[in-house]
Amino acid sequence: HDVTLFASGDSQTSARLEPFSDSALRLDPKIHDPTPHHIVMLDSVRARANEFEVLHFHVDVLHYPFIHDFIDRTVTTMHGRLDMPEERHLLSAFAEAPLVSISDDQRGSLPSANWVGTIHHGLPPDLLPFNPTPKGDYIAYLGRIAPEKGPDRAIEIASRAGVKLKMAAKIDAVDRAYWETAIQPLVAAHSNVEFVGEVADRQKGTFLGNASALLFPIDWPEPFGLVMIEAMACGTPVIAFRRGSTPEVIDEGVSGFLVDSADEAVAAIGRLGEFDRLRARRQFEQRFTVERVAREYVNIYRRRLGVRRPNGETAHRSFTFGAGINSASKRSPSTEAPLSAVRGKASPAP
Repeated sequence: HDVTLFASGDSQTSARLEPFSDSALRLDPKIHDPTPHHIVMLDSVRARANEFEVLHFHVDVLHYPFIHDFIDRTVTTMHGRLDMPEERHLLSAFAEAPLVSISDDQRGSLPSANWVGTIHHGLPPDLLPFNPTPKGDYIAYLGRIAPEKGPDRAIEIASRAGVKLKMAAKIDAVDRAYWETAIQPLVAAHSNVEFVGEVADRQKGTFLGNASALLFPIDWPEPFGLVMIEAMACGTPVIAFRRGSTPEVIDEGVSGFLVDSADEAVAAIGRLGEFDRLRARRQFEQRFTVERVAREYVNIYRRRLGVRRPNGETAHRSFTFGAGINSASKRSPSTEAPLSAVRGKASPAP
């Protein structure tokens, strides 16, 4: 398939890249608001829409006003929570837009939306190495410092279990006050807790692979939780609170343990000695590779094909992918790119 990716210039992709910034906006200290850059990019996509048979968006809600004329040739992957009133209001105004959820639970508050599939995330099999013998002797927390992610719970659980906790997390500006007033004092007060800051993708294999377990103590309807399958790829068990997508992602006793309280999480840490890390890795390979994600998206794209163009022609069997520019795309555009499009001559569908 002939794929065009609209993304930042530092994206790593085998697709045709259409850059709309030199680097990922989230990491550029000169950028205070990424919205104007996305609007410019989306206007370019709108102007070129007839070049593409399918347009795949991952830019939250910004694109909807641009796609009225070709909405039946689009797919939008919803990455965030959808249980807020403003989300329901907006999506009801664009009820024709074909949507993909990243978990079945994510759909719960919008059951009547135009869902065309649920596709769990995936990773390249060789991205994170399997580690059968972790040497870190610690429990890991990897994510954001935010109330809904439960960093305070993680500290409580690790302290009650008598284990070391390493916290690798970014602190967004909106959560800076929460860090300074609630979490930083807890870290300082617990000698078993080490805050290592945000880690790069290339460091995740070592951080997760050497951990005895990953704590995922969320307190919100998590749409997916990529870190769970990152840990699974390393063979590291996940101790996850039963909220949002976690029952869909974690197979009890195989890739981790689902818990409903801090008491149960402490008890799960006591069971880590019975855990088979190779089974967790195999479960990742069976359920969460990027190849499975690509196949499922292609099946959805094919269902968008055959749509009549304004000139009466039927769309070719080819796809277009576009991405946003807030974060650089480093994986398959069908899994992470905020906006994608497919065009040109493609081999016939099997």
